[in-house]
Amino acid sequence: MSEGGVRNVILPSRYVQGAGVLGQLGGFVKQYGERPYVVSGRTSFSKVRARIQASLLSAGVPLIGYDDTISECTHAKISEVVSKAEELDADVIIGCGGGKAVDTAKAVAEKLHVPAITVPTQCATNADGMADAVVFSDDHKFVEDLWLSRAPVLVLVDTDVVARAPPQYIVQGMGDALAAAFEKPAFASSQRAKKASPLATNAALEVNLKCFSTLMVHGIQAKRDVEAGKITDSVEAVVEAIKLQSGFGFGGGGCAGAHAIHNGLTVVPGLARKHGEIVAFGTIVQMVLEKRPLGEIERVMRWCKSLGLPIRLSDLGNLDRSQLVKAAEKACDPNDSMAFMPFQVTPKMVLNAMAEADHLGESLYES
Repeated sequence: MSEGGVRNVILPSRYVQGAGVLGQLGGFVKQYGERPYVVSGRTSFSKVRARIQASLLSAGVPLIGYDDTISECTHAKISEVVSKAEELDADVIIGCGGGKAVDTAKAVAEKLHVPAITVPTQCATNADGMADAVVFSDDHKFVEDLWLSRAPVLVLVDTDVVARAPPQYIVQGMGDALAAAFEKPAFASSQRAKKASPLATNAALEVNLKCFSTLMVHGIQAKRDVEAGKITDSVEAVVEAIKLQSGFGFGGGGCAGAHAIHNGLTVVPGLARKHGEIVAFGTIVQMVLEKRPLGEIERVMRWCKSLGLPIRLSDLGNLDRSQLVKAAEKACDPNDSMAFMPFQVTPKMVLNAMAEADHLGESLYES
């Protein structure tokens, strides 16, 4: 008999990546519905609208409507889009853009009980294939994670689109993906100790570690190639690491300290970096909390520094440091992912770890 806990994997039904694959969208959509509705940000949709509409039309499933006003994934926006899509009797939701748009789309699809398809236009996050939606307030303060019953039925990643986005997006995505190799093992250890479900699968742990090695080997070269306007093997490898490998095996959990620290920092006035960049700093703080060897921490910090990811508090913006106490308290909210660390973490521990990470970062810049 098992010692407890159920292994759980939630994955996209299909993942397709390559230059030009956006032209195949209509054929895929036709497998799931006849009345597609797009949820997107205005800039994102403007870049791919013609290609999306042409592909859908050629497959005989013309677009019935769209909402390209997504600037934040909020409960109010989700409800608003649900009403619009429901009125048009949409039977498949296409999330197009960055994390805010695809998270909104996934939440809308969940509420309408229809399949979701995601079409990223940049690589800043791994949200496209995940069975959750991260909800924020209008002023971008973390509210909650909505756990969804299933992942998108298709993640369609056209590298001719995502690799042409500004280079900072793929850097932000690497910062987000970096956490996978540290959070997933922490989550797995915590759940095993508690004999609680869901347990991480060995497959997920292995793929998350592969994600880390891919980032270390190809990350810096991929940034250079994107800056030069080239789609190379390094770019394709890093796109896969961000969009597929980092979220592999996500089953109602998998995050731990790094994302909890990100969520805490969102309450600090002066924060001026994006999700993946903040998660990268959160990963370093988690490594400090875990008392990992200094050489291991410095290797990750040097990699982050080479990419322009934050390794010091000052890299995060002109923070009101008097509010870091509130950030540490929010990071340790028992309903957040810090609860999945394999040991109890207190706000004081988070504060001390942020200070130590900051000190190490300053030392690297001085060396």
